[in-house]
Amino acid sequence: MPPVFAHGRLRLYLLKLLDEAPRHGYEVIRLLEERFQGLYAPSAGTVYPRLAKLEAEGLVTHATEGGRKVYSITDAGRAELADRGGELADLELEIRDSVSELAAEIRDDVRGAAGALRREMRAAASASETHVEDESWTAAKEELRRARQEWKEQARRAKDESRRAREEAQQARRQAKEAQERAREEVMRIASQLQEQFAKSGGVLGTLAGSWLGGAAGNPSGASGPSGTAAPTATADTGGAAAAGPHPRWAEDLAPTGDPARDLDRLLDRFRDDVRDAARDHGVTGDQLAEARAHLAAAADRIAAVLKPVR
Repeated sequence: MPPVFAHGRLRLYLLKLLDEAPRHGYEVIRLLEERFQGLYAPSAGTVYPRLAKLEAEGLVTHATEGGRKVYSITDAGRAELADRGGELADLELEIRDSVSELAAEIRDDVRGAAGALRREMRAAASASETHVEDESWTAAKEELRRARQEWKEQARRAKDESRRAREEAQQARRQAKEAQERAREEVMRIASQLQEQFAKSGGVLGTLAGSWLGGAAGNPSGASGPSGTAAPTATADTGGAAAAGPHPRWAEDLAPTGDPARDLDRLLDRFRDDVRDAARDHGVTGDQLAEARAHLAAAADRIAAVLKPVR
């Protein structure tokens, strides 16, 4: 029998089931059996230790109802599930392939058994001079009929499960891509707000925000950011507000990899490097650090809200 779950993938799928609704251990086992159309059912010795480990790691918790433990996913578990959205989509495809392989094995077994039974029937017919159907002949034909019916049913169920898994995987990929786009837009929106706030405070924070965001906007300020482009400066007429918003082509040199989580990591790395280079070039005071901390905390909260799982 081919492996159903690769290493570590059952853990991820348990988090998915608990994210759908709180469940007790037996219900988790039954759901896995249903998802595989009865072709695979994990043992209690496989599921319960993994639930206990997830609880020890703070990813799930349990409450006792009617003498049974009902497991629920925690915020930390949802965060891990969201971070591994692309891996979950791949897992759905792997499950579809596993169902197909299991169904293929059953089909081959049924074909082999039917072929052997057919040969035995022919041999029995040749050995009989009268070719009279007796009880064993009738039973053999009935067994062949049942085997064919079972194979057809298993094949139908495997086909339905394969189609469902493929649709779910496609939907998961679309959602992951949408989440990536929303996160990128939120990063740019928050960066624009940071630029305005930093510019109002004047000094190095206005220069720091401008060197990250305003370089290619065409404002000749004479200040240079990490990329060597000019940064916008505050003027008396604007009351210290920055004249330009975030550059819409920022980080466009980072070509998408097809993995939304990895692409977001690369955007955050670019943000960190740009801000760090600007701080190194211009210096940061204690008051400016305190204000920067407050703005970055607000930005982190907003981006985290964007990355919550799509319901």
